[in-house]
Formats: sequence, structure tokens, C-alpha cells
Amino acid sequence: MNQTTNSILMIRPVAFRMNEQTAVNNYYQKVLDNLTPTSVNAKAQEEFDTFVQKLRMIGLNVVVVEDTLSPDTPDSIFPNNWISFHENGDVVLYPMFAENRRLERREDVLDRLEDEGFVINEIMDYTSAEEDEVFLEGTGSIVLDRANGKAYCALSPRADEELFIEFCEDFEFTPVIFEAFQTVSGERKHIYHTNVIMCVGETFAVICADCIDDKKERKMVLDSLKGDEKEVILITEDQVNNFAGNMLEVKGTDDRRYLIMSASAHQSLTKKQIAQLEEHVTIVSSSLDTIEACGGGSARCMMAEIFLPKE
Repeated sequence: MNQTTNSILMIRPVAFRMNEQTAVNNYYQKVLDNLTPTSVNAKAQEEFDTFVQKLRMIGLNVVVVEDTLSPDTPDSIFPNNWISFHENGDVVLYPMFAENRRLERREDVLDRLEDEGFVINEIMDYTSAEEDEVFLEGTGSIVLDRANGKAYCALSPRADEELFIEFCEDFEFTPVIFEAFQTVSGERKHIYHTNVIMCVGETFAVICADCIDDKKERKMVLDSLKGDEKEVILITEDQVNNFAGNMLEVKGTDDRRYLIMSASAHQSLTKKQIAQLEEHVTIVSSSLDTIEACGGGSARCMMAEIFLPKE
């Protein structure tokens, strides 16, 4: 299986703001007091459009779907949490922690992809788990090493162990399970999404090992990555706070390898880390300051990779 793709789905926001329902366990979200909701959304749209333009310039096929004003979905800009697309033509729908995020799931998104020539064979729907307060938020909760058949998951209120194992059995991934923490007001609290602290590329992995407090678990995760001959590039918790873990490798024109991240993530990296990454990929970054502050997510969360076969 391929680890990277040339096609991604992105949702352009119409009423983006800080989502009060997700702020309870996403400690990266902030209220921007000096901005009205209208200007927050306008800034988010501006950042989104510039980002899409940069991605298209490197030859990425970006399918942009406009969000709708009703229902109210302040986090729709992060589609990777509710849907994933797989090489065998499967589409997966995931159970979401916040009630207003469940409204992001839209059938017309699948219609649009079929219009674009993608083939959808089967829909795997795990969303009934919401009735039991069980959640697994897509490629936010799960970081896939598709090429090596592994799935990494940091357990949290948004990533249930049993459901994750069920997903791995259904899709024949080997589960790599651990817990990751961040310091919030002097306390260690669960990291809400795995993709905030780690990114798995074709030949490298970026991870904040310091977030994995249990030494055995930390060693197990690092051994797993190194065992697949990936160069492991370590980042700090401070860099995680600048979304340096929230990156995605993609294929551009002529299958060139690019690593996509936000400007704040890029600026937080050391010269040595940048040099290490540039052995593997070309870095592309874009300013996502408003989206990161209000949404508590970054570049990787905004891109749902499309691995579906083409007609």
C-alpha cells in the first residue's frame, strides 16, 4: 500500500469559530477576544484559500467542498476526523466526541468525489458507537503507516481502545497503542489526538517521545518506527504546542515528496531538524494562525487524504 497520495479533500469553512464543545479536552484552543465571529471566519477563509493555492502549486489535486451555514459546524475545516479513504475503495465514517461535529458528516461529499472520478466500493460506518459514548476520530486519533500495515493510536477520551482494535482487525493493521500527555496548568493531561504529536512519512517519522510518559510504551513506539527503517526525528513538547507534530507527507508533481505544515510549526523547528527533514522531503508551510488558535488543529487536520481508486 502507498503511504502518500496526490489527492486530498478539504472543506472550506463558512462559520468557523472556536468550538465550545471540543474545548473541554482540546487544550490548544483559544478565544480570540479582539475578533468578532465574522472576522474570525474571514481570516480563516483567507488562510484556507492561501493554503489551498500553495498545495495546488506543487501539483496536489485538492478537492475543495464548501461548508454550509446550516447545520452549525464550527470545526468542519478538519474533515480528517470524520472520514478516511482507502486504496480498496472503502470509505470509513468515524464516531465523534462533540455532538456538533457529528453534523459534519455529509453524503454530498461522497457524491462530489464520485463526480471527480473516484471509486467508492463500500462504506464502513462505526458511528453507532456514539450511542455508547465511544469515539475514534479518524486520522486524528489514528496515525497510519499504510505501507507497513501499522496503526498508531494514543488513547484519549476521543480514541477508544476496543474500537481502535476493531478498526485494525477490519483493515488488517497491526495496532500500536500507547498514552500521550501534555502539561496543562501543571497537570499531565491526555493529548486529544495522536496526529498532534506524530507524523509518519515514507522514510521518516516525526514524534514527540517526551509526551509518552511511560518509558516502556515510549520504547515500544520508537522501536516500532525504527524497525521499519524510518529516520526518527524527535520534537519537543514546546514544538508540539506550535503544531510541529501535525504534518503530512504528500506527493506533488512527478511524485515529488513534500511535507506540509503550518508556518508556526515550520518556525518552531531547529536548523538541525529542518536539515534532517529535507533529506527526505521538500517542506511547504503556510500561515494558519487563526485556524490553529480557534480550532486547536493545524495543517494535517485540514487534509483528508484520498487513496480511493480512480475510474
